[in-house]
Amino acid sequence: MQDSKVIIALDFSDEKKVMQLCERLDCSKCKLKVGKQLFTKYGPALVDKLQSKGFKIFLDLKFHDIPTTVYKASVEAYKLGVWMLNVHALGGSEMMSAALQARNDVNKESKLIAVSILTSHTNANLAHFGIERREDFAKILARKADDAGLDGIVCSPSDIESIGITKESFMYVTPGIRLGSNKDDHNRTFTPKQAYDLGADYIVVGRPISESNEPLLVLDKILSSFN
Repeated sequence: MQDSKVIIALDFSDEKKVMQLCERLDCSKCKLKVGKQLFTKYGPALVDKLQSKGFKIFLDLKFHDIPTTVYKASVEAYKLGVWMLNVHALGGSEMMSAALQARNDVNKESKLIAVSILTSHTNANLAHFGIERREDFAKILARKADDAGLDGIVCSPSDIESIGITKESFMYVTPGIRLGSNKDDHNRTFTPKQAYDLGADYIVVGRPISESNEPLLVLDKILSSFN
């Protein structure tokens, strides 16, 4: 089975809507992202339900704490059997290594990636922290994640070229994907094909699929655009 490049963000606050969407999708064509809102409300039980339907889960909790706390939290996350987990690269090398150790202790087949710069950040608001260019800081954080042995980075498609890590084992996971001109919460958005052409290994798509009357049709169109 070919590995789908599309991760659907479950931007819902209601489990019923999540399950209704899943009934209209094909688990062989996509993966699902469970974020803070859903996980805080429904917890591990929702992850279990989605995995029982055949979906691979990206648990998007962006852990950022002292290494010991992140290790313990990551152990519990990986015990759920998730396909992928993320942490904030800003937590530092020791923290990322602790999360990696948790992954290796529980399930070496699972993935661990780090978040670099949120797609909502601009050069203007990063300047308050003394950062002149988001691309430069994204590169630093991505290199730290790679040095720590993580599987990849979450970044904007526009950051991939400047990050410049080209080894095949390093994954670029890119949010901020839209089919039209609506940016929603992101400073800059890209179409699926644009992200793919810039080097994305996985794209995270939310509302363009989850709010569609024909989510599987939209998903098929996105997958076709990669060819």
